[in-house]
Amino acid sequence: MRIIAINDREALDRIKQRSSGELEKAIEGAKIIISGVKKRGNGAVFEFSAKFDNFELSEKNMEFSDSEIRKACKNVDKKLLNAMKVSIGRIKKFSGMQMPKEMKLRENGIEIRQIVRPIERVGCYIPAGNYPLPSSVLMTVVPAKCAGVKEIIVCTPPKAGDAVIAAAKLAGANRIFRVGGAQAIAAMAYGTESIPKVDKIVGPGNIYVTAAKKLLYGDVGIDFLAGPSEVVIYAERGNETYIAADMLAQAEHDKYASAIFVTTSVKLANKVSREVEIQLKKLAKNSIAAQSIENYGAIILAKNRSDAVAFINDFAPEHLELFEESILGKISNAGAIFLGEFTCEAAGDYAMGPSHVLPTMQASKFRSGISVLDFVKMPSVQKLSASGLRKLRPVITALADAESLSAHKRSVEVRKC
Repeated sequence: MRIIAINDREALDRIKQRSSGELEKAIEGAKIIISGVKKRGNGAVFEFSAKFDNFELSEKNMEFSDSEIRKACKNVDKKLLNAMKVSIGRIKKFSGMQMPKEMKLRENGIEIRQIVRPIERVGCYIPAGNYPLPSSVLMTVVPAKCAGVKEIIVCTPPKAGDAVIAAAKLAGANRIFRVGGAQAIAAMAYGTESIPKVDKIVGPGNIYVTAAKKLLYGDVGIDFLAGPSEVVIYAERGNETYIAADMLAQAEHDKYASAIFVTTSVKLANKVSREVEIQLKKLAKNSIAAQSIENYGAIILAKNRSDAVAFINDFAPEHLELFEESILGKISNAGAIFLGEFTCEAAGDYAMGPSHVLPTMQASKFRSGISVLDFVKMPSVQKLSASGLRKLRPVITALADAESLSAHKRSVEVRKC
């Protein structure tokens, strides 16, 4: 596996920009799909499902029936069902910790409040490309449910499988549709004869799903544009077997996924490089991991700890594993951080509690992963008594004068108090 010097900008930029060109191509295709769904509703969804998913949709089979959901739950192994229930419990605990509180402040006739209101209807997109992802159901539906969302819609490709359907039922989804791809995003954004229009769409997806979300932002709320998955692991000392295993675990998500190990130790860099090759041979059938490691995997050799931290904050990874916990205070940008050699990123994918739907492609520089905060609004409530308005009158009129907004000023002056 290649070892890159931290000052090799050309190699590092290639990793950062790994799918930007593909997204631009996908946007052109997504425009056609979105236009079709907006104009023709269900008819366009049926057409694109046949074309892209090789599945004949109709109004009768578009939504999973109660009997189909019960059958899916029955088909899922009890061990998996129990695992999902444990995961749901942990997500609920963390979501409860994050739930914002209502607040009130009164002083001299001035009252300001923050109230909390859930979004009314949310759409959760659950991909089923390389693998079915029941865990992504839990990580989107459960926080929405905890936030008090009244109606949660799940859209997932026809081949998603029983585990995804069972997860949606356990997590609390209200309706589940067998619709995937950009057509599902457009259907939830605009509504069709069968799929209701939602207020916000969340969840990961392929590059066409991402393109559709980008194009539809404004017509509907979205969480963020999720690119290929990423992990950066930092260690000065550590077990090369653990490090290599975590790199490959991330690499198997997508051929564009990036798995990066950063270290100041030449000795450890060489050990990890050899160990990745050893483990790749054991995963011989996993061509996705091999492609990802070959094209976008790297070991970055930093001159010192400060350079390593600077790289991490600039790369702003989706997942960051820190074997050296002492640098946590210097980390500004990461979607989720995993501390210590036993906290493998896969634990966060499935069982820790925080959502694994996280910002990629440097988006962690300006936002965090999915949480209950994505499903609530916090409008302010403001109230003035006569004495409160008297107190603020000079402030309001001075600012109105500065902005030449005379009607603003007059709205205060007409109130005799």
